[in-house]
Amino acid sequence: MLTDVAPQRLPQSLMVSADFPSFRRQETVLACLNLILQISLFLAQLYWPQYLGRPHLPTLAVLGTGVATNLIELFWLGRREELSAAAATRLTWTMIVVNIAVAFGLASFSYKQDVQYFTLMLPPILQAAFRLSLAATILTVAISDSLIFFWVWSYARAHAPADPNEFIEAGTVALIYAVTGLLVWTLVNHLRHKQAELAFSLSELERTQSRLKAEERLAAVGRFSSAIAHEIRNPVAMISSALATASNYGFGAAESQEMYAIATKEAGRLERLTTDFLVYARPRVPAKMRSDLGESIGYIAEICRPRAGGKDVDVVCEYPEGLWAEVDSGQLQQALLNLAMNAIEASNPGARVQLRGRRAGNQVLIDVDNGNGPIAPSVAACVFEPFFTTRPSGTGLGLAIARNIVIAHGGELALTHNDAETIRFTVSLPIGINDEGGAP
Repeated sequence: MLTDVAPQRLPQSLMVSADFPSFRRQETVLACLNLILQISLFLAQLYWPQYLGRPHLPTLAVLGTGVATNLIELFWLGRREELSAAAATRLTWTMIVVNIAVAFGLASFSYKQDVQYFTLMLPPILQAAFRLSLAATILTVAISDSLIFFWVWSYARAHAPADPNEFIEAGTVALIYAVTGLLVWTLVNHLRHKQAELAFSLSELERTQSRLKAEERLAAVGRFSSAIAHEIRNPVAMISSALATASNYGFGAAESQEMYAIATKEAGRLERLTTDFLVYARPRVPAKMRSDLGESIGYIAEICRPRAGGKDVDVVCEYPEGLWAEVDSGQLQQALLNLAMNAIEASNPGARVQLRGRRAGNQVLIDVDNGNGPIAPSVAACVFEPFFTTRPSGTGLGLAIARNIVIAHGGELALTHNDAETIRFTVSLPIGINDEGGAP
């Protein structure tokens, strides 16, 4: 079935209408064209009867049938949400036959030497040329031209002697209709082939993109594995070395205790690294609830102050009241803690780290600033990569974990300011269901 939600391809005979919405738009244009011509020709005959003749009751009946049929089609199409390919083909042929019959009926009941209603043969020819195959277009043109010649021949028999100019005029009209139909079909067929080529090119592009993504994933896995091996190797080597030294060299209690302390410290480092790696590799789905982000900002500022005080760094926070959004407070606090601690570690004594919350349209923005900058461009390009760090004691997963958490919330984490005065990381989060940002 052809739907507005998931359009399907129509058969090749319906060349331009690739889906039902397109078919409906095209059919609406053609039906409106028929209506405009029918009503215009009728009004012309009504207001200029001295030139075109006064319309008779049968003429009005046939014209009313044509107008009603096209209006019914417009109304029916407007109420449809889907249409099968076979039904679309049947509808196309039905309207071609009806409009040709209406044109011939109007010409027959107008029965005079020059009949303007044969103009109504043109929309069905355009409809066939625009949508159907070459054979169907030739058939429609042949039927229309045959009816025109039949009408001229019938009129000539009833009004002998026959005027050759009438046959010449009919032949000219027939030739115009044939050229119009074939020209439109050729142009539309060319368009169809171009569409097919574009679709093929798009398909090839998507396949190439998929291959590149797969290769990039494999390359990322390789880099990730190498980084893990490198990070784990160092503490494991230190643990092995410390234990081997303590057991093989007959150290006294103090020296052995020192070796064991080194092993314990490296084991703790290895545990932290493993924990961070698992958090990064298997992030939890956020359990979102309506939360005041100002409370989370204030809480992170409070728990960071002891660490900041040890480095003589001031931590301040700023946020408006009722900074509501749909978030997992625990995960967001973890992301903000990583950002704040990263800013504190990067700050010089006497510096200030600022956490600031604000609204921007349908988003909440949280800025984490520190003043020890700028970050070198080569470093800034890698700050969110896992295991990338410039600190000897860092795991290189803090910013990567924070970014994963923010992305899982449908937001974004970016380095938005980087100069000698300010380094700023900005968390942008969607407000959620309540776009006014008020309390639930």
